[in-house]
Amino acid sequence: MANTSRNQARKRRQLRVRKHVHGSPARPRLNVYRSLNEIYAQVIDDEAGRTLAAASTIDKELRSKMKGKDKSAQAKLVGETVAARAKQAGVTQVVFDRGGFRYMGRVKSLAEGAREGGLEF
Repeated sequence: MANTSRNQARKRRQLRVRKHVHGSPARPRLNVYRSLNEIYAQVIDDEAGRTLAAASTIDKELRSKMKGKDKSAQAKLVGETVAARAKQAGVTQVVFDRGGFRYMGRVKSLAEGAREGGLEF
């Protein structure tokens, strides 16, 4: 991995995981993307190619709740919100797609928040 950038390595991990993780109508895929400042989550039905629910730290309705919280607490709030929106769309079980990111820190906080919000994975 001498000449590969961090992002190229993450993309390779993401594609390797995506071969096995597939969202169906019964169990859509909970996809996570984390940038330096924000975190995004989507519940995706891969067969129909539709996003069923989404939440992020840049949501207008979540912006006011984000004030004064660290990034992990913000990620947990995003997880709880995407779980609530997914339940409104009739989704209770998902497969978790960490998007090539390590399962720690903000990704783990988002997953825990989604579990507390009622999603099973």
